[in-house]
Amino acid sequence: MRFSTINPATEEVLDEYEMMTSAQVKEAVERGRESFESWRLVPVSGRVGYLVKLAEVLRGNARRFGELISKEMGKPIKQSVAEVEKCAWCAEFYAAEGGKWLEDQPVEADGVLHKVSYEPLGVILSIMPWNFPFWQVYRFAVPTILAGNVSLLKHATNVTRCALVIEGTFREAGFPEDVFQTLRADHDTVAEVIRSDLVAGVSLTGSTRAGERVGELAGQNLKKVVLELGGSDPFIVLDDADIELTAKNAVLGRMQNAGQSCIAAKRFIVHKSVADDFIKAFAEKVKAMVIGDPLEEKTEVGPLVNQAALEEIEGQVEDAKRKGARICTGGRRWGRKGYFYEPTVISNTSKDMRCVSEEVFGPVAAVIVVASDAEAIEAANNTEFGLGGSVWTRDTDRGLQVASEVESGTVFVNSITKSDPRIPFGGVKKSGLGRELSYFGLHEFVNIKSYSVYEHK
Repeated sequence: MRFSTINPATEEVLDEYEMMTSAQVKEAVERGRESFESWRLVPVSGRVGYLVKLAEVLRGNARRFGELISKEMGKPIKQSVAEVEKCAWCAEFYAAEGGKWLEDQPVEADGVLHKVSYEPLGVILSIMPWNFPFWQVYRFAVPTILAGNVSLLKHATNVTRCALVIEGTFREAGFPEDVFQTLRADHDTVAEVIRSDLVAGVSLTGSTRAGERVGELAGQNLKKVVLELGGSDPFIVLDDADIELTAKNAVLGRMQNAGQSCIAAKRFIVHKSVADDFIKAFAEKVKAMVIGDPLEEKTEVGPLVNQAALEEIEGQVEDAKRKGARICTGGRRWGRKGYFYEPTVISNTSKDMRCVSEEVFGPVAAVIVVASDAEAIEAANNTEFGLGGSVWTRDTDRGLQVASEVESGTVFVNSITKSDPRIPFGGVKKSGLGRELSYFGLHEFVNIKSYSVYEHK
């Protein structure tokens, strides 16, 4: 089966590819398992050396790789280049810190020697989305491969060239053959991979529905699974917040990557006493954003990923209009070609509006006005998701108190939500299972194996 990739800014076909057959995918899995048997024996210090080289490859090609990202999925070039550089940082970070995190840990018990070792599991399948086509892959692959596993990548089909280039970076960095492989496989074939006895675990970043299906398959076959799913992150503005600073960050938190991010700020929960000032400042900054060709340096907002995404956003905004919302800025398609939608701020919202109750994956911000901290917390938790969130206030203690009651995997006070190699990342409720990044992400796909030695007498 053949498929095409399309430039979302121009609607032009970029490339055509052939889907791998079931037999080809099976062979790739088998090669991965063979590679694992030798890769697992490479000392951690040796694996670290490969990560250093990988970072060099990424930094040396940041502009070229960034242009590829922008063409395949529409991200503005500055953001695309920054994404590649962040991947290099991830490799450098784990090269510096990961070795000590994989060292054996002594334990005091009743024998002469007790220790815990972190040993690799084997072949790990990752299923990754298009919105951060490099970062999503490396933030999984770097710690997983450092731990001694090998990786199979099933990427979103619309970023197939990115997937192939990513595979090439591991090859250029000198990694042994088949430590990292890219699969072009359909859903049925991916299910076969998950069922395979040669595959030890699965990591998915995607929709809640996809997570449910992958989690079900993994559970049926007793595979370790990490799921990073959707989000509808609250951006809570308390009545003592610096409005200018907060509005500036609201734009960054909502509009980066045209709002196509699981951890983007999506529901702006604002204290009534500062709501008018915040909405005005927020809308003015959003209105001033530059929309256009993602390859131009001045562009701040590129297209949505495809026609279906554009129609979904349009439907959510039209639903809000019908139910009495106020469009403070934006609210319609932009341009004659490409999947562009104007950055949009919506006020006078209600719980029954789709822009409040659903995950909004585009440049649309819904403002919810509340009368107290307690009401803000209630609104923040009134969702099936629990990925990230942020609280904005001049009072750090107050901010931490509110943050402690937000049901999510991570909360930032006076910063937008972001993923960082130094900090564990993941969600609760229907936002997923497990953690990526930091010490905790490194230990998701290892056998935490205990050894106990007693005197022979």
